[in-house]
Amino acid sequence: MQEGQKKIRLLGQLFTTFVAISPVTFGGGYGMIPLLEKVIVKQNRWMEQEEMVDVLAMAQTVPGSVAVNAATFIGFQVAGIAGAIAATVGVIAPAFLIVITLAAFFLGVQQHSVIQAAFLGIRPAIVALILFAAIKTGKTALVDKPTIVIATLAFLALLFLPMSPIVVLLVGAAAGIGIGLAKKSKSKRSAQEASLHE
Repeated sequence: MQEGQKKIRLLGQLFTTFVAISPVTFGGGYGMIPLLEKVIVKQNRWMEQEEMVDVLAMAQTVPGSVAVNAATFIGFQVAGIAGAIAATVGVIAPAFLIVITLAAFFLGVQQHSVIQAAFLGIRPAIVALILFAAIKTGKTALVDKPTIVIATLAFLALLFLPMSPIVVLLVGAAAGIGIGLAKKSKSKRSAQEASLHE
């Protein structure tokens, strides 16, 4: 009984957490990354920083909104399928209601000078949120020379080549696997050489 109450409380926490986070999912969801880190990693300690980076990578790899995907992955990681549902509903419901309300309002005032001026300020603020999230994530993801090289090449490929982000992610995954196998092989050789010298 007590275990069931704990589970229900956890599901409620997941739901309310993402209800609170949902209204700041500007910029396709990237704007919520700093808040996710603060609430999920630091406050509730549901995940480690490295796990959060992995979740965000997965959220961007699969189809759909980054915000919804991240909520689903985090919810599942914390409390299984029920947690995934609670977090997903929590992140979708406020955004849905806000979008419906704004759509009805915005159609009538989108050409108003005050609204146009407001968006002039909102757009660069969103860029700042995304940049901040990129820097925070980079501190965890860029851990050595190979990861820095992969990130640099991926950035240049996206900037200068007509390459799909999915292709960039797949190439990055392949490079990571290759680097991991090379390190494993090198470690194995070193161990064999050490045993021969003994």
